[in-house]
Amino acid sequence: MDKNQATGLMLISALLLAYLFFFKPQAEEQAQQAAKPAAAAAKPAAAPAPLDSVATVRLLGTFAAAAQGQEQSVELRNSKVSVALSTRGGRPQAVRLEGEKTFNGQPLYLLDKQSADIDVQVPTAEGRRVKLSSLYFRPSAVTPVTENGKPGQRVQLTAELAPGQQILQTYTLFDDSYQLGYNLKFQNLSGLVTAEPLTYTWLDRVRQTEQSAKQNRNHSTINYWSDSDLGSIAEASEKPEEQTATAPVQWIGHKHDFFTAGLIADKPFPSGKFNTNVKEGDSTFLKTMQSTLQIPAADVQSASGASFRYYFGPNSFRVLKDVAPYFERNVFLGWGVFRYVNRFLVIPVFNFLEQYISSYGLIIVLLVVFLKTLLWPLVYKSYLSQAKMRVLKPEIDAIKEKLGDDQMAVQQETMKLYQSTGSSPLAGCLPMLATLPILFALFQFFPNAIELRGESFLWAKDLSTYDAPIILPFTVPFLGNHISLFTVMMTISTLLMTWQSNQMNPAAMQGPMKMYSYLMPLIFFFVLNDFPAGLTWYYFVSNVVTFAQQAITRRFVDEDKLHAQLQANKEKNKDKKPAGFQARLADAMKAAQERETEARKGGAQAKKK
Repeated sequence: MDKNQATGLMLISALLLAYLFFFKPQAEEQAQQAAKPAAAAAKPAAAPAPLDSVATVRLLGTFAAAAQGQEQSVELRNSKVSVALSTRGGRPQAVRLEGEKTFNGQPLYLLDKQSADIDVQVPTAEGRRVKLSSLYFRPSAVTPVTENGKPGQRVQLTAELAPGQQILQTYTLFDDSYQLGYNLKFQNLSGLVTAEPLTYTWLDRVRQTEQSAKQNRNHSTINYWSDSDLGSIAEASEKPEEQTATAPVQWIGHKHDFFTAGLIADKPFPSGKFNTNVKEGDSTFLKTMQSTLQIPAADVQSASGASFRYYFGPNSFRVLKDVAPYFERNVFLGWGVFRYVNRFLVIPVFNFLEQYISSYGLIIVLLVVFLKTLLWPLVYKSYLSQAKMRVLKPEIDAIKEKLGDDQMAVQQETMKLYQSTGSSPLAGCLPMLATLPILFALFQFFPNAIELRGESFLWAKDLSTYDAPIILPFTVPFLGNHISLFTVMMTISTLLMTWQSNQMNPAAMQGPMKMYSYLMPLIFFFVLNDFPAGLTWYYFVSNVVTFAQQAITRRFVDEDKLHAQLQANKEKNKDKKPAGFQARLADAMKAAQERETEARKGGAQAKKK
């Protein structure tokens, strides 16, 4: 051993002796705590890692007394969810949903040790920021409790810094519930911590639980309720996204497509910061989400502590609406009017049918029939208007032949014909526009309906994702490596509807527009091939019912009688002046014609000069 090595050894020995002399009481307390038997519910997970005592004290200060221990797992379980709590940090470590499976039949873990990291950072009076994950908590026995008539189980995890100075974390899981009660309390720590807020962080890496990784990723996001409004990070974004809530936050929801892991505060968080990111090429985790929240120090130091509720469960509208105000907004039902259509029309009808019919494919058929019947008056009015245009076509063609290339005069005479016969081309469009909110609402409903998850119908194994009876040995751009048969059926039926419409109204679609009308269904084939089978099955059934509606409607519309009625209206109104909108439209067309005439005269005079 040379001189330098000997000197280093002496210095290390001196430091160890000084530590043992000054910190001996705390070390004895830790030894006593470690000697106590673990609670019956606690299961050893791993032996404690050796700690550098000097470095630990330097890092944690007075909190170092709780920095040694053995990590154990404590489980709370009911019929819906199993929650594993780690004594290292006293935090949820794994959450398994009972009765739920992944797309490949494995138990469904909403969180696990590798995918999630929940932590609380405490500002201390010594200027440090100590993470609870650096401390070990002693678990109590899991005990039965009853609150407000609800039975459940409770466990308390305690980190003792000194006699009477404790950090208490209490978890309560009631029977038949997806909610986990959580209370964080500092007991007699007023001299050890500052008045600054604690920082709560929740890192959540989303694993693939559904057949379509793309859908799974694009439907995963962070939602939060702040200042009486929903904040949400764009679901489909694959770029790093970040949002900050400066107003109080009532709750957050980490949405994993059909499941949500959320946190609800009894007292709102003062602020919050949220971000998501997609790591390209990562096949293990589809998306990384992180929420950072502030917890007032006064709340955790109060006699009752700071209370929260975790929610680990399905993204079901019926379940979420009873969790917290507006928590059901984690189910995306569209924006504006589309959300109201889904909430107050589609969902009630769907839930009603669920009570009596077990096949969700049949429920979709009955939903189509109900909505089509509800909209039939509008469809009939639209068809009647189209029939009027067909019987008036010979007269419109005669006007065009008579006036030639004078488009303004043709429009004026055509408007006079419409006014005298009591018909309008807009009358056929407006009723159909009124049906669009339901069409677009359902486009959002089916991809987000957890009720369809795992439900089979015909060859589709799961109506919440694409049906894939045909798997290709290669990948087609914009299509993928499978062909959805429901999407094929939808596309063919849409092309037949387009052909029938063009045959009935040959003047409506001409030239490039006619070709475009056939191109759109083919484009939607590529777009919807990866969409849920429930949606494409709905569109196919809707097309079939529309064919039937049109066939029945034609039996009630006699075009010869309709033509005679229009001619009678024409004779009756031949001397009647336009009124209302038609009058204003006629005046506008006349003024435009006068301006065009003046412009032509001005151009002719300029050429003469």
